[in-house]
Amino acid sequence: MLAFLLALAATAAVPANDGATETLRRIPAVEARQGVAVGQHDVYAVANYRIARYDKRTGEKRASWEGDPQRFPHINSCALIARELVCAASNFPQVPQASSVEFFDPKTLTHKRSISLGMGIGSLTWVDRRGGAWWAMFANYDAKGGEPMRDHRYTQLVRFDDCWRRTEGWALPRAILDRIAPMSISGGGWGPDGRLYLSGHDLPELYAVTLPKGGATLDYAGTYTMAAEGQAIDWDESNLGIFWGIARRGGEMIEMRLPGSR
Repeated sequence: MLAFLLALAATAAVPANDGATETLRRIPAVEARQGVAVGQHDVYAVANYRIARYDKRTGEKRASWEGDPQRFPHINSCALIARELVCAASNFPQVPQASSVEFFDPKTLTHKRSISLGMGIGSLTWVDRRGGAWWAMFANYDAKGGEPMRDHRYTQLVRFDDCWRRTEGWALPRAILDRIAPMSISGGGWGPDGRLYLSGHDLPELYAVTLPKGGATLDYAGTYTMAAEGQAIDWDESNLGIFWGIARRGGEMIEMRLPGSR
């Protein structure tokens, strides 16, 4: 009986597959190491202290930026927000963990300014904007890049006001934590359906969550398979239901469609 209950609990912890995303095309990009950002006419490949802008139609490289690796050791993801390229950065895999938000000109990729979030609750992996607030994910890890007494279960979503003061925070549901261990969440962003979509470190899976009506843990809403091998994603706000990810091994930016979004 005990063995049956343990097996049942283990099965319940594994998310069901809610469908496969459709792969539309791939654009080669040597900088596709950490994530991708997308705008109306461009896609951006992100690789720690390097960012490159590619023409979304032709795949031609239009601009690039390379920063000091000591100052920018780990830019993990970017997103186009209010006519700026807003990037999540940290000192991963160094500890103590420290994070910042870096702002770039989306055309020239000139670095404009920085918001230091300092040390405290994990390594910043992505930033998004919704409902007049900033949303950010702070990753924690079991080994490399992690801090003593905090493992992947301490990964959390935080909402900030315009002055980057924390206003609320949520933990991840077990259904996702069991899948991403011993790593964490690498990418995320609010989808066109109002749900928050998250990607892990290396699994080709996209997780949907919603804010809970009570409690401090996000509600699990589904899992989708995708061509991207984890890492940071970004929604194409100019094409409903379209998002982008990367394949690190092939050095590609991948355009994908969420099921049922045609």
